[in-house]
Amino acid sequence: MVTVIEGKLEAQGLRIGIIVSRFNSFVTDKLLTGALEALESHGGEEESIEIVRVPGAFEIPLAARKMAASGRYDALVCLGAVIRGDTPHFEYIAAEAARGIGNAMMTFTIPIAFGVLTTNNVEQALERAGSGKGNKGFEAALTAVEMANLTREIP
Repeated sequence: MVTVIEGKLEAQGLRIGIIVSRFNSFVTDKLLTGALEALESHGGEEESIEIVRVPGAFEIPLAARKMAASGRYDALVCLGAVIRGDTPHFEYIAAEAARGIGNAMMTFTIPIAFGVLTTNNVEQALERAGSGKGNKGFEAALTAVEMANLTREIP
């Protein structure tokens, strides 16, 4: 018989840390709202959620590493918005944010959901930070919940 192990979308009892960039706050604030809505609608408790604000997407990995190393969280959610401009700055920031978050996840074996938007323009960013289930912050929070529960189930 085949065994299937899946994580539940139940946030009750999970301690979730959210790291959110202040840069492009007109987008990241909406991502944060989506993440909080996802956690609340899936049983998350306010007192089990901590939000850490960082200046920009480049700083997210350091906060993620420190939070992951603390052992206080079942999962982390990283939220940011890197919008392409006229210089190569976009590529450097997007790549380093992704690499740093991934490294923190693998080093500390804690689920860390990647909710950092990397878009070509403001319109795309706002579309991905819209209301409801299309909000990438909402999706990232659910990913964190599912993976936190999944890692508890894997022997």
